Formats: sequence, C-alpha cells, structure tokens
Amino acid sequence: MLDSLTRRLSGILANIRNKGRLTEEDVNEMLREVRVALLEADVNFKVAKEFIGKVREKAVGEEVFGSLTADQTIVKIVRDELVDMLGTEAARFNFGSQPPAVVLMCGLQGSGKTTTSAKLAKMLIKQGKKPMLAACDIQRPAAIKQLQVLGEQVGVPVYAKTDGTSAVQIAREALDRCRHMMNDVLIVDTAGRLQVDEALMAELRQIYDVTKPNEVFLVLDSTTGQEAVNVANSFHEQVNVTGAIFTKMDGDTRGGAILSVRSATGVPVRYLGVGEQVEALDTFVPARVAERIIGMGDIMGIIEKAEMAFAGEDTNDLENRLKNGQLDFNFMLESFRMMKKMGPLKNIMKMIPGMGAAIPEEALDQINDKDTNRIEAMILSMTPKERSNPDIINGSRRKRIAAGSGTSVEEVNHLIKQFHESRRGMKQLGQMQQRMAKRGGLRRRK
Repeated sequence: MLDSLTRRLSGILANIRNKGRLTEEDVNEMLREVRVALLEADVNFKVAKEFIGKVREKAVGEEVFGSLTADQTIVKIVRDELVDMLGTEAARFNFGSQPPAVVLMCGLQGSGKTTTSAKLAKMLIKQGKKPMLAACDIQRPAAIKQLQVLGEQVGVPVYAKTDGTSAVQIAREALDRCRHMMNDVLIVDTAGRLQVDEALMAELRQIYDVTKPNEVFLVLDSTTGQEAVNVANSFHEQVNVTGAIFTKMDGDTRGGAILSVRSATGVPVRYLGVGEQVEALDTFVPARVAERIIGMGDIMGIIEKAEMAFAGEDTNDLENRLKNGQLDFNFMLESFRMMKKMGPLKNIMKMIPGMGAAIPEEALDQINDKDTNRIEAMILSMTPKERSNPDIINGSRRKRIAAGSGTSVEEVNHLIKQFHESRRGMKQLGQMQQRMAKRGGLRRRK
C-alpha cells in the first residue's frame, strides 16, 4: 500500500534526521522533494500544494530552525498534516436507529463493487451483524452469479432476480425481504456506470430514493490516479456519498488518490481492499495510514491482526514489546509462528517500523514461506544467549550460525541488519509517541 510514496518520504525524512540543526534552506529543499514525491504518487496538484503550504507555515511557527530537535518536529508536522488531510479519525459505520441499515455500493465499471460488497458483508458478520446482499447489477448477468457465489462463500443470503425485473424494483423487494428475514444490514450492489451515462445515473438516484441508505460507498480503483477525484465529485453530485472504498491496494499502484479524495471532495476514505480474499478489507484509520506513509509502521495494525488470528490467546506481551521496542531473536522466532496465521508475511513486514523502507521492494516481493524457514533455521542455530542478546553476535559467531543453518554469512549479516533496523524503528516510534502524548498533555493543561 503506497509503497513507492512511503520509500520516497522515508528517505527524505531520513536525510533531515542526519542534518542535526536545520536551516530554512534545508526545510525548503525537503518540502520541494516532498511535493515532487506527492505528485509522482498521483496526489492531486491543488491538494499537494495546500499540504506543502501548511507544513511550511507550521515549521516556521514551531521555530524549528537551529533547534537540536528540529528533525523530530518536522516529522511530527508532516505526520499531523497527513492525518488532517486524510480525516483525523476513522468514521463510524452508520447503522441508524431502525434496522435494517442500508448500504448502497456504487462506482465505475470494473472498480470491484461486487467483490467489495461480499468483503463488507464478511466484515459485518465478524462484528455480529446479519447482512443480506442485493444483486441490482442487471446490466451484467455474470455479476448476479458472481454475487451469489460470493454470498455462499461468506455465508450471506443474496436476493436476486433474472426475470427482467428492474434494478429499482429488485432493491425495493430486497429491502422488504431483509425486514421479513430480520437481517440488520442490506448491502445493495449496483451496476457499474460512467459519469456521462445519464440513464444509469438516473437509475442510481431512483435506487437511492427507494432504499434511503444509511451509507453510500463509492468503490474506486486505486490505479485510476487523479481521475478518482473527478469520479468522486460526479457521484457525490448525484447521491450523498458517505465514504470511499479503494480497491486493489495490494497491487502496483501509486495510490495518491487516497490522499486527495477527502481534501478535494469532502468524501472520507472508509475502507481499503488489500487482496482478493473475502477477508482482505481493512478499515481506514487516518493516523495509522499517515504513519505508515512516513515509515513509522503500523504497530496497532499488527496487534489487531494478531488478535484476530489468535482469538482467545493473550497478545498483551506482543503489544507491550512492540510498543517498547523490546525485540530479540526469541521474540522474532515466536512472531514467525504468529505471522503465518496473520496473513502474507510480506504485508506484515511492511507494517513493522523501518522494515518496509530498509528492505528493497524486489526483495519484499520475493518473500515466501521458504524464506521464513531459512530465517528460522538461522535463529535456531544461535545459542540461547545470542537469541536473547543479539548485540554479542560478532564475525566468528556469524560464521558458526551460517554453517549450522546451511546458509551463507551474507544471509546472516542481512538478517541481523534487518533486526537492528526494526528495533531502531520501534524505539524511535515509541519515543515519538511519548513526546506527542506529552505535548498533548501540556496543551490540555494550558
């Protein structure tokens, strides 16, 4: 997710950290590079310009020039402005006061509405809800069958008709059926349409009027770039869009539209599609996304994935050690067992502070179970003392570890380098969070 932008911004901010005291020219040069990085990631030009202006204004107001902690202040300013751009906090799902809550799914052709509808249903089931799906995409008969297959896969009933009934009538009947079956959420999958297709836009407005939805989610393909802003504006003019869902975030995408949509249209991003599986839908939390973009990782995201994978098991130790940067190879070995249950290892590693930027993208793409088995072999070849205190692993010990695990010294060196990068990143994140919490307390007292 936004890997290219993360690498660029992480590198730019790392250069600032290496300078010590900052001059005004240092900050201006940094901002020029950030602006280029945002534009290359397909962030809307006006949004990027406004973002840079706010960061510059705050940098001057915080008197960072000549300060020994200027680099930390700059990172915090960039982080805070990204959060402000993305929406400060995650929007809550509007279930309304009277069930069933209706969710209207809309978007362009091929954006992934049907699959996303099933993913959303799966997510709602985990929240204790009883959703129903309505197949209102009668323009594409295959979409009805696809939704029925997905509904069966996630264990959700699907209301569908193939006898020529209009999409508006199907939506009306589905709502009645949903009430009769006492389902508490109805997800309406509509046909993909172009902004210029007046007939289909009129149909969407009619479905909106008939169902009176609590939520209207616009499904956007993250590869559409800056055009996503125009698409969001077009749909928002027709129906009151309450949130955007970006799909294909696991692919090769610059994804800058995610940073643009809320600022340019007022429509908040609500969810991200991060894979093809029905479980691959993440709630959009602005602060976490902002921190991942600047290389601070997503510790809470890892913890939540662990809690889902290990329901009933105690994850407090994981949370405390990750937050405090208390990392050793014993912990890493145990973490591999957990990670394998939490999803693709590559995605988890990107969420660890410092790890995503430290490992080349092509290397991350090649990570698989065989790689983890080799890493486990290297860790198991260490003595208990070496696993508990990695700092004592010198050259001769590295040779022994390589020989014992059937790997090369270069691989052992690479593993230890990754370990130190992760530990350093976690410690820096913990220190920054403490400073931010302290500042917040001072502001409240004032």
